[in-house]
Amino acid sequence: MILSTFKRRALAFVGTIAVAAAAIAAAPPASSEFAPVLADPTRPAADVARDANRKPAELLKFAGIHPGMRIVELAPGGGYFTRILSSAVGPAGHVYAIVGQASPALQDLAQHHANLSIVAAAPGDIPVPGPVDVVWTTLNYHDFKNKKLATGDEATAYDAAAFHVLRPGGIYLIVDHEAAPGAGASQTSTLHRIEDTVVRREVEAAGFKLESQSGILRNPADSHTAKVFDPTIRGRTDQFVLKFRKAG
Repeated sequence: MILSTFKRRALAFVGTIAVAAAAIAAAPPASSEFAPVLADPTRPAADVARDANRKPAELLKFAGIHPGMRIVELAPGGGYFTRILSSAVGPAGHVYAIVGQASPALQDLAQHHANLSIVAAAPGDIPVPGPVDVVWTTLNYHDFKNKKLATGDEATAYDAAAFHVLRPGGIYLIVDHEAAPGAGASQTSTLHRIEDTVVRREVEAAGFKLESQSGILRNPADSHTAKVFDPTIRGRTDQFVLKFRKAG
């Protein structure tokens, strides 16, 4: 009788584990909600080829991007994330691409996305109708450090401007190339790297609180000694992802 009871409980336990395992296996990936965005047939093949390294779906999930959001993107370059963000926020949302001068690719993108505005702005300025939900910049903060302004540099100016334009509770997302420990901001114009501790200190000084950081773009194989454009590491650098929130 005791053995029989034990067997029944053991079988029940195994069955519970099997059901749980099946549920986990059947559950879609956390980033699957952005699959239609990434599957957009109008995305350039060169952009699609970069997805494996840039992990856009995971990054959007981490940032909490959803339809209807108003997003500022600082220094969007050729528009890799601009295209993705404008599709992710949908027609009820809006993306403001802050540029010194828009690239041809970005100008073409704006012609086909009614919810995208290209905003020409002075360094460190975010002249958009606020408040917005997210200020987003990828692989740019180190470059912002290289432009000196009367009040400091472009990076700290953007930190202050982001705090001003964000709604209470809004997100400031920064992704950049990690520098070697102790390098600080000394390699921003040479290796194009910066330590995450420098970024955190400056952004928190502007009034933000670090809510979380993600390791989705970390690469322990990066020695932090090569320029980010070096063919041996380009596209696969060790990158930090910092998510700051404006208190609400």
